[in-house]
Amino acid sequence: MRWDHGAVSADAEVEPGTLLVAAPTMFDPNFRRTVVFVIDHRPEGTLGVVLNRPSEVAVHEVLPHWGDHVAEPRSVFVGGPVEKKTALCLATLRTGETAATVPGVIAVRGPVALVDLDSDPDALVAKVRGLRVFAGYAGWDAGQLAGEIERGDWLIVPALPGDVLATPARDLWGQVLRRQGLPTALLATHPGDLQRN
Repeated sequence: MRWDHGAVSADAEVEPGTLLVAAPTMFDPNFRRTVVFVIDHRPEGTLGVVLNRPSEVAVHEVLPHWGDHVAEPRSVFVGGPVEKKTALCLATLRTGETAATVPGVIAVRGPVALVDLDSDPDALVAKVRGLRVFAGYAGWDAGQLAGEIERGDWLIVPALPGDVLATPARDLWGQVLRRQGLPTALLATHPGDLQRN
């Protein structure tokens, strides 16, 4: 924990492997009803990917070697508004595998690892439960995320390994909120735009 003159920073609970769940009142179109998986968090800033925003682009169209190895749907997910031409890949490792023993991956947290897309997918596929490719990422500069959390834009919750590979058919945003218990679970029923009520 970092102490800032006796006060804990609003982003003190954020760490690699946590989820940032957009509050129902978040209307930024880049993040409305999104679930962001935090890959890196340090004083200089934070980086993560949106888990629940598939695109229409098939992975094999942009990364032919990886297309057959990614989880369903085999599309590229929109990881966030920053560097949309940059591809990031997350893997969930099989039970018994660790990032230290699997070549071509960097540990994030638990069984979740970042994949080097220059590595050989065939060498990796037997050691992972699933892979997902993201175009772009969500990034925050120093202090920016703490400000957004203080404003109530994000809820910080633990991730489950399955969240990284959740299919769009599942309402990941609602599901993550519902498993938090009361009163947070009630946010899953929030209509978002009160004008529509």
